[in-house]
Amino acid sequence: MQAVKNLKEKIDIDLKKEYKNSLENPIFRELVVKLKIKPEVGMVNNSRIMDSALELEHCTNCKGLFLCANKVMGYTMYPKVVDNNVDIGYKACKYKIEQEKLMENRKTNAKELANAYFKDIIVDDKKRVLVIKWLKNFFDKYDGITGMKGLYLHGSFGAGKTYLIYALLNELKKNKRVDYVALYFPEVLRTLKDDWDTYNEKINLYSTVPILLLDDIGAETVSDWGRDEVLGTILQNRMNNELTTFFTSNLTIEELENHLATTKNNVDKLKAKRIIERIKQLTEDMELISVNKRH
Repeated sequence: MQAVKNLKEKIDIDLKKEYKNSLENPIFRELVVKLKIKPEVGMVNNSRIMDSALELEHCTNCKGLFLCANKVMGYTMYPKVVDNNVDIGYKACKYKIEQEKLMENRKTNAKELANAYFKDIIVDDKKRVLVIKWLKNFFDKYDGITGMKGLYLHGSFGAGKTYLIYALLNELKKNKRVDYVALYFPEVLRTLKDDWDTYNEKINLYSTVPILLLDDIGAETVSDWGRDEVLGTILQNRMNNELTTFFTSNLTIEELENHLATTKNNVDKLKAKRIIERIKQLTEDMELISVNKRH
């Protein structure tokens, strides 16, 4: 019995020492104070609270969802006290909330984009005139035979980049019977992973359709596989066959290169540069800075 008692005392001493050391971490200490965690509760739940503190620390230095270092991407472990015990829940970070909001907006806007045409474009903003002229000139010249460069259209959020490209694509389909595929690029990578049975079929379609739009490139989580095997393969095939490709992005081409260089595991500037060179071969670069509007 004495041996058991001695062991218990040693464990208590170790727990108190570990808890005292953990309290030196300012985020850990802030959680304890904010949640009013009693010392005896904190000691037996030390590792759980510390896991949360470390994830919160990751969030303070995080530059975007694609660089999330937490166990569940876009979420932070967060403790709560229930009946003198510490339970762990998950809170979405600001980047995850923004992504989900964008996804919801895309669902709302899907019908509007499907019915976008030149006649519906708002032309009261002079900053859009050059882009609109480019799109109408492209429409006039497109014959389905001559390999024509597409557009890398970047600029401010909500300026109507996607709507303008859709207006062109819908006009081409209606009046010149041109097939196109428009993809929200971050979602493409997720769906390809979820359905391997159709992976080759989809990659072939994206590589060979007469006109392809990769919408919101730069908003995706960068991985070696997504960048090199998916994006790289599609762009190389389209470049080889001189197939028209469009991109929309909130990033300049230089910012996109930096984005593509950084994955969760490493930085590879050379492979990012190869992707950018393909985009430059496929497109002309234009900027659209405008007021936030749906179209």
